[in-house]
Amino acid sequence: MTEKGSLLCGNYYISPIYLFFEEKNNETLYNDIVKRRQPNFDKIIIQQIEFKLKLKFEPEKSIEKDKFSPIDLLDYIYSVLHSPNYREKYKEFLKIDFPRVPYPEDQKRFWKLVEKGGELRQLHLIESALLNQLITSYPETGNNLVEKVWYEGDKVGKVWINTSQFFDKVPRISWEFYIGGYQPCQKWLKDRKGRQLSFDDISPITRRLSSL
Repeated sequence: MTEKGSLLCGNYYISPIYLFFEEKNNETLYNDIVKRRQPNFDKIIIQQIEFKLKLKFEPEKSIEKDKFSPIDLLDYIYSVLHSPNYREKYKEFLKIDFPRVPYPEDQKRFWKLVEKGGELRQLHLIESALLNQLITSYPETGNNLVEKVWYEGDKVGKVWINTSQFFDKVPRISWEFYIGGYQPCQKWLKDRKGRQLSFDDISPITRRLSSL
């Protein structure tokens, strides 16, 4: 969907929703350099979405419901890609190819998915106010050394990092949650095997284990 293509970073592709560039502002005395950004979406696809939804595309977020922006499209896509029905229906294709997102067909459904996708995105980025009341805790003191990581429990359980310390009340769905080909919470902790977790480590991972 992006206009300028994607950036290859390691084994992953990154498709930014905005491209940033600098230009001279000829309206000032010293021709100051100003930074601008432009949406990184294929113009033909945007025109098709405009036609289907009878909405106007705007480069920046608008409060008007007759306009949609790049962040609205991102939230729509995010919502679709995290739909259990979508994941189940296309799970074999998702293993071998880029996900294909259906065009939004009507405004009501589009804005509903935008809302849900935005809420989910904020949870995953640890930006949601819902995370001010955590369900997961880290109750035991100790050396905070990550020795061996394992999950114990059913729908809600403990994530142990050594024989005496653990994150408590962790939903299994959070622990087993996938983004792409890996499980972020498991990967984050296992990558720190042999290290001591600091307070700055424990706080965000506790929030993340509560959020997915």
